Amino acid sequence: MEKGLPSFWSFNRVKDVSLIEKENIVWQGPFSWNGYEQNNVLKPVPNIAGVYLLTFQHQNSFIIRSVGQSNSMKRRFLQHEREYRKGNYTILDVDWARKGIRKEIWHGWQYAREHENEFIEFKDIILEYLEKELESYRIFVAEITDTRKRERLEAAIVMSIYTSKELWADLIDGGMNIRSRYNYEIPIEIRNIYNEKIYGLPELIEV
Repeated sequence: MEKGLPSFWSFNRVKDVSLIEKENIVWQGPFSWNGYEQNNVLKPVPNIAGVYLLTFQHQNSFIIRSVGQSNSMKRRFLQHEREYRKGNYTILDVDWARKGIRKEIWHGWQYAREHENEFIEFKDIILEYLEKELESYRIFVAEITDTRKRERLEAAIVMSIYTSKELWADLIDGGMNIRSRYNYEIPIEIRNIYNEKIYGLPELIEV
């Protein structure tokens, strides 16, 4: 390195393996989407900072539909519901999703922005399917106050699903905005602890 230039540290998996941290993350749930708890006979999502999993019940287990993180679950889920009802999010056929098969009722994101008139035309029908989807969600949360740790765990779970060849992996939307571990950050080996079988959530994952 030339004289006077700063020295930048990057994690080296051979030399720095002893620096890898280990941590247990406890997942709570399932919870109901707020507003549907009486229908589901489940408690609503607690208003904590952490990572959340949107899942559908699959036989005696659960399959992941989406992963997210927030410093306020209440605020984040209110944001999600507003976007759903405006047609900006993709809505699935729950009966197929529970089998691990992706069948779209409405495609959100860029398609929704370019086809607003189509959403308006079929809004009543689309929102009927939305009601079923919101009521069907079974939500798991892990309380994590550190923002970067939340981001890294969210990214690691999403990438694990993206690289899976299982049929249920297609339930999660592609192109999610995630922030994985940077090279200057020391990896953390996470052991996920949960009472229910959740397809898409590895027992061990590096973030």
